Amino acid sequence: MIPQASTPVSPYDFTSSISVVLATAVLSLAAAGITPGAAQVQEEVYDEVRPLSSTTEAAKLRLEERRVSGTTLAELHSRLDNVKVTDVLASANHTMRNSADCYPQEVKAFPVNPTPASAYCWDTGDAYTQRWLPQGVTSSGDADDDGLWGNDKILLSGWKSNDGLFTDFPTMLNNDPNGQHLARVAFINANNPSALSYRWVLLVIPTEGGANFDNAGVQLGGMVWFGDKLIVTAKGGDPSTNALYVFSMNHILQATVNSNAIGRVSGGYSAHGYQYVMPAIGSYGLSKKCGSTTGIVCPAHVSLDRSATPDSIVLNEYQTSGTPKIGKMWGYQLAAPSESGMPLLKDSSGYVNVSEMFTADMAGAQGTLSYRDPATGKRSWYLPRHRGGVGQRGVYQRRDATGVTSTTCTGTDAPTACWAAKSQGLSLWWSTKTVWSQTEWAADKNADWVNEDASSTWKSQVIPERLLFSVPLSRMP
Repeated sequence: MIPQASTPVSPYDFTSSISVVLATAVLSLAAAGITPGAAQVQEEVYDEVRPLSSTTEAAKLRLEERRVSGTTLAELHSRLDNVKVTDVLASANHTMRNSADCYPQEVKAFPVNPTPASAYCWDTGDAYTQRWLPQGVTSSGDADDDGLWGNDKILLSGWKSNDGLFTDFPTMLNNDPNGQHLARVAFINANNPSALSYRWVLLVIPTEGGANFDNAGVQLGGMVWFGDKLIVTAKGGDPSTNALYVFSMNHILQATVNSNAIGRVSGGYSAHGYQYVMPAIGSYGLSKKCGSTTGIVCPAHVSLDRSATPDSIVLNEYQTSGTPKIGKMWGYQLAAPSESGMPLLKDSSGYVNVSEMFTADMAGAQGTLSYRDPATGKRSWYLPRHRGGVGQRGVYQRRDATGVTSTTCTGTDAPTACWAAKSQGLSLWWSTKTVWSQTEWAADKNADWVNEDASSTWKSQVIPERLLFSVPLSRMP
């Protein structure tokens, strides 16, 4: 069973050293071709992406596979109806607005160079809500190389609860005592690009041997849908040392009671007002909590790299925006999709080893996308830079072994402020080579969150900047 990640710890708290490394991890990494050596501390700042060939650093990020027992999942299934992804899509109860219907403030968050191929805005409730924050994005374009899940084109948008809001406004916590440490995913029907619709699904952790479930409390800074598995980032400093959680499209359950509670209640099971839950089927754990105490970097974001052989996931740490700051990116190889198996490739000892590591200027990067051009063999890392102010667009950046490429534009607050405002994760729809992303903010003019329970007119204080958008890879220089 996976212990619940319930204690909120900042995912942006990193240092660069740890004193003890398991000898077996170092040996396995050396066997994989990563040169043993002392940790490389990067003091200088540079534009290019550099390989980091240190087994000491890589060994810190070795993962242990942790599965929820089949007995636990079977028990949970015996208590709640299992539904298919098609059932979730068919029950969609929200409609996304096309770009022509986005509010003027939302339009100002659109990327301008490169220009988007499509852009959508959320229904009014999700466009303005202070309780939730958009994070990672993935799609059926990740799940299968033909871009379809069965016969459907699907986008997944991950949102985490805005836990600090409940600290700032205790009355909101009083009115919604279960509103913290939550994670939800929008299943978006993208079959008709002119009429996107969606339904929310709450992520949960099985408890009591499958007789109950509780909130997952994951970060969702990044998501990867691969085969039937959904891989998401944990919160930094997860108390159970989990780095990634795994869910499955074959395990979506229908709640039986509509209430604010989460889990077993009188008369059945409740999911905080949501109709569906996805219980975790496993996780991947570090040897210790990530963070400043141990010196293990916390994975803030994850994306899929189908240009790698074999298919891999790429993770990165987060560095605050503003001053350039070197951070780490690293990868794990994926196993062949299997309904009964976990998604990451293990060694003979049952551990998941880092397949590669790199360093780059990660300041403000809220997601990483790696792509190797099959025609030239050139590898690029797309690392758009997040900027902090309301109305401030981000900076487009593509980095490689030789340097960094940005774009310029006019009509924004800075010549290079050409990317979407406060963008989050990145995902490449493989069959069409289209990059999808989304933006996060809907704060007030001072970049502060608004108390929804203070006044019936609270929305008038909010500046909505949330959108879901796509850009063809060919437009990204």
